[in-house]
Amino acid sequence: MRLYLVRHAEAAPGEPDELRPLTPQGREQARDLGRRMRDELPPPEAILTSPLLRARETGGELSRALDVEAEPDDRLAPGATADDVRAVLAGRGDPIAVVGHQPDCGQIAAALSGGPEPRFPAGGLVIVEFE
Repeated sequence: MRLYLVRHAEAAPGEPDELRPLTPQGREQARDLGRRMRDELPPPEAILTSPLLRARETGGELSRALDVEAEPDDRLAPGATADDVRAVLAGRGDPIAVVGHQPDCGQIAAALSGGPEPRFPAGGLVIVEFE
């Protein structure tokens, strides 16, 4: 399985946490990432996002660039684990893009790859290949 693991782009501070939107810079980060993915990678079969606004907005920008519908999934909310991601991916095609949060993204990448936790800036992408 090939997973495009994406940390949501830069979000505005504020409360409640689940309603924090992307900043203008965050929107541009997400658009740039979508363009890079479109130009450099095989397209994902699906884009799955955390239900939080900033992840859904990041997924929306990727969706527009890649012409693939973004779908929120409650299992990808903050606190998601590698087991949650495996469950979300079960029965789906390959590759799949997942938009989540830190420190979850780094921990998930390490758990699935068997390697160290990668650096995961806002709007960052790590490609993970696993069985």
